[in-house]
Amino acid sequence: MASEALLLVDVQNDFCPGGALPVPEGDRIVPVLNRYIDKFHSTRLPIFASRDWHPPITKHFKAYGGNWPPHCVQGTRGAQFHPHLALPKDVEVVSKGMNPEKDSYSSFQAFTADGTDFSTLLKERGIQQLFVGGLATDYCVKQTVLDALREGFGVVLLEDAVRGVDLNSGDSEKALEEMRKSGARRIRFQQLTLR
Repeated sequence: MASEALLLVDVQNDFCPGGALPVPEGDRIVPVLNRYIDKFHSTRLPIFASRDWHPPITKHFKAYGGNWPPHCVQGTRGAQFHPHLALPKDVEVVSKGMNPEKDSYSSFQAFTADGTDFSTLLKERGIQQLFVGGLATDYCVKQTVLDALREGFGVVLLEDAVRGVDLNSGDSEKALEEMRKSGARRIRFQQLTLR
């Protein structure tokens, strides 16, 4: 049973340039993530992909009291994974943000199609360490990493495969530092070693 897994956080059209809520240069991480995907896939290690999967009406959106414009609405092109992200056929997709009453930034608030929560899924699969990349550094990636650490998982942050929103200048750097201080290890592709 594999103890390590790759987690791709919210690499969706709406978070990339041209989308409804674009992360600056968000699409630049796709080729880098594809290298990680190839490495994990060829080593037969599990790959998970989380996605925002919002209903059209949710308190997450500005029109209904939230902070954000509509994005990643279920079934829309904006909610699809970036077309150049080379997801393998056996990738396990977990969805979050379906509850219209809640903000759900962390992948640990996500569920499989059959309703299993992400933490339970990882424990059932024997995963002890997550390698995390995706969008956005200062929101969903940060919350996912902090939740993973709180839940007792080891975390390796793929710092060459994340990008931030930086609503306030320096938000991404602060998020990277907070993740490091909380126990995440930061690497780039050339430093990747798998068990």
